[in-house]
Amino acid sequence: MTQRMVLASGNAGKLRELRHLLAGLDIELVAQGELGVDDAEETGTTFVENALLKARHAARITGLPALADDSGLCVDALEGAPGLYSARFAGVHGDHAANNAKLLRMLDGTPESARGAFFICVLALLRHADDPAPLIAEGRWRGRILDAPRGEHGFGYDPLFQPDGQTQSAAELDNALKNRLSHRGQALTHLRDALGTFQAAM
Repeated sequence: MTQRMVLASGNAGKLRELRHLLAGLDIELVAQGELGVDDAEETGTTFVENALLKARHAARITGLPALADDSGLCVDALEGAPGLYSARFAGVHGDHAANNAKLLRMLDGTPESARGAFFICVLALLRHADDPAPLIAEGRWRGRILDAPRGEHGFGYDPLFQPDGQTQSAAELDNALKNRLSHRGQALTHLRDALGTFQAAM
């Protein structure tokens, strides 16, 4: 029997990636906007706290199990910025071009050796809004920030991020390879590994 689940996000790119990564698990992932759920206020100080806030908000309104993703880019030379504010780094939520432009300005003159960074993804899965034992999974994807955007795929900071061990930016990678390597792909792998017993309790 297929389990309906709400994704506590309005990000079409995340929904597409997560649906692909959850394929074959008898889960129907529905974006919160399709169910009339607005964005939760992200008042947490960590990715884990924000993921839980978003999942509880969506679960409480819909009555469905909820999956939330809180993710961002942490740049070594900027002491972890943009971090929690990755999606609204330049002031407007989801303005990828402005966010990328601001990041490049802040790293102008920074040598290649000091441009290390990592993407982090925290997934929180709740069976219901008051679930005291949520399933939490984390993935980290290390690389460096390029000095100019490259590639047409992906979203967010993908055109500026060159993963360790790759010659292409995240926005140039084949989707299947990106999904396997990425912070979200890693987090989903950990989530899938733990999902069997969790699903049985839904």
